[in-house]
Amino acid sequence: MTDSRPFSLAVLAVCGAAAFAVPAIAQNLDAIKARQDLMEENGKATKAGAQILKGQAEFSADKATEIFTKMHEVAMKFGDYFPEDSKTGGKTEAAPAIWEKPDEFKAALVKYQEDTQAALDAAPQDVDAFKQQFGKVTQNCKGCHEDFRLDKN
Repeated sequence: MTDSRPFSLAVLAVCGAAAFAVPAIAQNLDAIKARQDLMEENGKATKAGAQILKGQAEFSADKATEIFTKMHEVAMKFGDYFPEDSKTGGKTEAAPAIWEKPDEFKAALVKYQEDTQAALDAAPQDVDAFKQQFGKVTQNCKGCHEDFRLDKN
């Protein structure tokens, strides 16, 4: 009769390694999903602001506050979802520059945070004031997408 312990230990080692690999992949996907969800929220707020500027929705100071509040909330959370282990895996549009130039990425996030806070503090009371603040905030989106987002294809 042969000793099957070496085989059993090998199977156990492979299964154990697989068990540790799955949470790492899930963690990557969780971070990617979280940042995609935040960008979806940001997109909805941006769309609502654009509708006001196009005359497709009525301006109100409350609506302006709601839009800038949502954008600021996203700005404050977004940077938390770019761990090193989320560069690959899943369907992501995050550009390698995020991890290659972390100081520049952080500076872009800080600028977005500051500009969304400034828009909130300005508390636009008419569409012209809203347009000015919304323009400043959305310039951040454009710049960040150009530098830190892969083209959709």
